[in-house]
Amino acid sequence: MKRYERLEQIRRMDPEKDFLAIYRLTAAYEFPWDVTRALELALYRTYAVPSIGRLLAQTAELTDRTQKRYDDTALLLDTVVEHGFDDDEGRTAIRRINQMHRSYDISNDDMRYVLCTFVVVPKRWIDTFGWRRLSRHETVAAATYYRVLGQHMGIKDIPGSYEEFENCLDAYEEANFGWDQGAREVSDATLDLMASWYPRAVAPVLRAATLALLDEPLLRAFRYEQPGAVTRSLVNRAVRLRGRAVRLMPPRKAPHYARQNWEIKGYPDGYEVPELGTFPVPGVRGCPVPHPGRSVGSPVE
Repeated sequence: MKRYERLEQIRRMDPEKDFLAIYRLTAAYEFPWDVTRALELALYRTYAVPSIGRLLAQTAELTDRTQKRYDDTALLLDTVVEHGFDDDEGRTAIRRINQMHRSYDISNDDMRYVLCTFVVVPKRWIDTFGWRRLSRHETVAAATYYRVLGQHMGIKDIPGSYEEFENCLDAYEEANFGWDQGAREVSDATLDLMASWYPRAVAPVLRAATLALLDEPLLRAFRYEQPGAVTRSLVNRAVRLRGRAVRLMPPRKAPHYARQNWEIKGYPDGYEVPELGTFPVPGVRGCPVPHPGRSVGSPVE
């Protein structure tokens, strides 16, 4: 197979009808490393919305059990990519995601925003750092894929096109990005997790490099010091060079899914999809996170 042959295959498909097949080719064959990094960044962006970052801090899932939360999120989302919406494994993964979300007070607006990050951030990342830009077919297929996923999750008023997803994301961030101490703690824990995957001696360099990849609104929301222009330029150039190197490599012959990522550390002996994620506290009904004026365990309206 030649380097652009799979892209030609994608262009012969219908992005509205064949959206799952196209998205799987994009995520598991063409850009597995880029999609992983972009989805990490997508979820990370959501912490800068105080209502999301604060809730994540209150659950302690991303501060006390950071690696497990990272693993479970990646594995559940990717199970749907690998198996689809009609397979038992895919349905089980969606059911687990929905069971977890129903345990907490999460607004539809926040849920829709998170969905938007899954559509928009990967395209922006790949167009900037990938070995090629996303084609229109891939862009439409990704938007359709996540629209269907959102429907399975019960999210309302989902954007109908990539452009609508993008507009929704930009408007929501402009209106809602802001400081929250709990969100900053979640952000720091996530940066510490990513640094822990590498030798301790390079952790400060990795943290600086990660911050250099963040845009100014995100840095302001977390009150991080702005990276220097030289650092930002070097880091961005290095990631772009990585994309150019990939362009010269033979195309991938076998799919690469999140379960194959070396960053997944928590399941050396394998895992069962129904056992991934968090589960309601026994005897507690409604949202287990305390809210002003409501005792823990009281039903959520």
